[in-house]
Amino acid sequence: MKRTSSIFAASALVCSLGLGLAVPALADGDENVETPFARTATFPVYMNAPEGVDPASETVAEISTVSEDGNTLIYTDAAGKRIGFLDITDPNTPKGAGSVSLAELGHADDQPTSVAVAGEYVLVVIDETGGDFEHPKGRVDVLKVSTREKVASIDLKGQPDSIAINQDGSIAAIAIENQRDEERKDVKGGLPQMPTGFVQTIKLEGDPSTWSAVPVNFTDDEGNVLDIVKSARLDTPEDLEPEYVSINSKNELAVTLQENNGVAIIDLNTNEITSVFTAGWANIDGIDASKDGDILPTESLNGIPREPDAIAWVDDEHVATANEGDWKGGSRGWTIFATDGEVIWDAGNSIEELANAYGLHNEKRAGKKGPEIEGLAVAEIDGVRYAFVASERSNFVAVYNVNDPSNPTFEQLLFTTNGPEGILPIPGRNLLAVSSETDDASARVRSAVNLYQLGADASETAQPSIVSATQADGHVVPWTALGSLAGSKSDASTLYAASDSALDVAYVYTIDASATPALITERRAVKRDGAHAEGIDIEGLTQREDGGFWLASEGKTGDKNRLVRTDADLNIQEEIALPEDVSAHIGKWGLEGIDARVNEKGEEEVFVAIQRPLWKDPSVKPLEEAEGNVARIGRYNTTTKEWNWYTVELTATDAKGDWMGLSELTIVDNTLVLIERDKLNGPDAKVKQLVQVALPSEDEVAAANGAPIALGKGKVLDVLPKLRATNGWTQEKLEGFTVAKDGSMYAVTDNDGLDDATGETVFLRLGKVGDAFDVASDEGEQPSEALPPDPAEGETGEGAGEAPEKPAPAPADGPSNPIEAPAKAPSKADQPIRLTKPEKPKTHVSLPRTGVDGSAYLVTALGALVLLGVGGTLVARSARKH
Repeated sequence: MKRTSSIFAASALVCSLGLGLAVPALADGDENVETPFARTATFPVYMNAPEGVDPASETVAEISTVSEDGNTLIYTDAAGKRIGFLDITDPNTPKGAGSVSLAELGHADDQPTSVAVAGEYVLVVIDETGGDFEHPKGRVDVLKVSTREKVASIDLKGQPDSIAINQDGSIAAIAIENQRDEERKDVKGGLPQMPTGFVQTIKLEGDPSTWSAVPVNFTDDEGNVLDIVKSARLDTPEDLEPEYVSINSKNELAVTLQENNGVAIIDLNTNEITSVFTAGWANIDGIDASKDGDILPTESLNGIPREPDAIAWVDDEHVATANEGDWKGGSRGWTIFATDGEVIWDAGNSIEELANAYGLHNEKRAGKKGPEIEGLAVAEIDGVRYAFVASERSNFVAVYNVNDPSNPTFEQLLFTTNGPEGILPIPGRNLLAVSSETDDASARVRSAVNLYQLGADASETAQPSIVSATQADGHVVPWTALGSLAGSKSDASTLYAASDSALDVAYVYTIDASATPALITERRAVKRDGAHAEGIDIEGLTQREDGGFWLASEGKTGDKNRLVRTDADLNIQEEIALPEDVSAHIGKWGLEGIDARVNEKGEEEVFVAIQRPLWKDPSVKPLEEAEGNVARIGRYNTTTKEWNWYTVELTATDAKGDWMGLSELTIVDNTLVLIERDKLNGPDAKVKQLVQVALPSEDEVAAANGAPIALGKGKVLDVLPKLRATNGWTQEKLEGFTVAKDGSMYAVTDNDGLDDATGETVFLRLGKVGDAFDVASDEGEQPSEALPPDPAEGETGEGAGEAPEKPAPAPADGPSNPIEAPAKAPSKADQPIRLTKPEKPKTHVSLPRTGVDGSAYLVTALGALVLLGVGGTLVARSARKH
């Protein structure tokens, strides 16, 4: 028969499962960073579902292989109980090429577990167990790739997992796992649960109808465990569960025994077991091992079984394992072993450091297996041997150069969609395909195939676009969920961002925007009475002229929304509630965006945006708009304690589950630039835009007599093309925007702390504000005025309502992290001017009063800022500020 082409053998046959990877700490580097692999496309596999299948139905891509010519990718879809085909002839525009239902091949309940191409055939591994764990069964169906016709079916005598085919396409090996019932009570879901697993081998010679399976057992003919297995220090050696297989150039098979914490080596030339060894136990320092609402890489785990999942040959003498863990372990990294079990290299805590550096920490998984390295593949591409390591829970693939197995060097991080499992290098085309298995249409998380190409031009919005620097303690600055952005008042290259309620601790991050990618250099916690402040959800921030901050803290209910003023060290000085006749009509969508200025009278004015319309009664579903499809913008005068209100008409949407809202507010001359966005992501995303609105004159405000004034929309900057230009999953939450001191515009997406999100952060450079919007000067610098005195202690809140009767929440424990105030104030810019000659302002009827006009109360607070970077492909080196 025709053999597998050697140019594609490594990808199609050896390396087609999930991946995991370790990464050294990041260091400053050159601005001209290299990105060996560039993301070319992301294909949501629901777009390849058969006609008549609801697009919202679960459909996934798990394990993949590729045709001999490298142009057709074939993937397993266990949820849809089929195998899918993608035309990747052009890696920039993959196309769905249909699927084959397992109901057509066998039974509708059959589930594919793995696929591999050998010449003109694709071998589809199928689990037929159907939940009967004591009587496992499975088969291999052989299909002709060109016609998708089944030409043979081979009984495997057990429940299968992965398949590998050797380099010349003459031998196939299949892990027969015979997996345990995790719900079985007498052994608490653990081992032993017979029957034990084994390996099946198939000689791919002659017509497929003559092929048959030959087992390699880990027991003798009497069922006794072989001595080579007994002596290997495995967990429960009488019940082995083979998981993943890989074959080297000498036809030696490496197979992981995940639940048993071991690896076996089998000579396929003789089917002799030549080595069995324990994967050992790891001691890991400098990780976050607690789900506590913070990212603190200060903990340790000792004596943790590695329990490897995927395995790949680095060369003929060394194997690499992805140490996902199962019922007892998981070392949050990957390891390179010699074939006798000697540890040659181990990732330690470097995978977690990598996740922290790219904003991909998953706090929900911190107390379990952290980033959870499940998949791994190794292939030589363009003369370099690469290891591709996948984090199932943090949604990335780390790329290493493993030419020296004892010293892997980190090359770059590739952002993926949720749950990367199938890692498929395609050496003959310099490609890497990553299949992500998580699919939940109700949460707008969709399974996809991600394509990357070595040497391809970086995408227009190159990823990653923001990373963090290494601190004095040797750890990178941990960060996540950048929900706001602000420019420094003294330095055009310094920005601030803040994390929202994804963490229980509110942090403000300092960003060096002169670096490429942008570099987070510091994080500081907002403090109340010297301790970490509780109950702060920063959705907007702006720096004051004195170096302090105004923060917009969004509450879970309307009355919990606050304007928070801090000093330069992020100690809360004042908290101001919204007027009750407004807050009573706000549900969970509250403050989003804040900015401040000093008016002609020398009074500080703070502007805030409310994300969605006010509701007649936020507790009644379905929600009914109180003023129509408009969002409120508020202006608070810190001297008079008075509020004025404006409204902005929101773009209409009729998409199912969608809504429109405001996510940021920035003062530009006597106008506001707002982020308006929809709730959609991926290919469904439609509205991600910056909108300019002119502010009314004081005469117009006075004439309105307290009624909200409708602001007309002016110029619009569509940001969606920039977000799509990552060639990845289009992010939903465009949430941060600012204009730096020199007029440069920046924006960032909020990764939601990986909660129903890919975790990729996109940091955008949008050019000069004067090129996009009407401004008073070429550079668009904002006016700088001296601030009026802050309220004296005991005076704060007067004129804005009564202080709350209940005391503020007790502060959380934790150290403070002081910073320096800006070194200098900016020069005064031209006086603001109006965008256009205003029309007579429209006013809205005021809402019925539900209480006092407003309330303010004093507390100590912290300031926060937000900046986000977008992902796709990127090296781990960051540029120094020039």
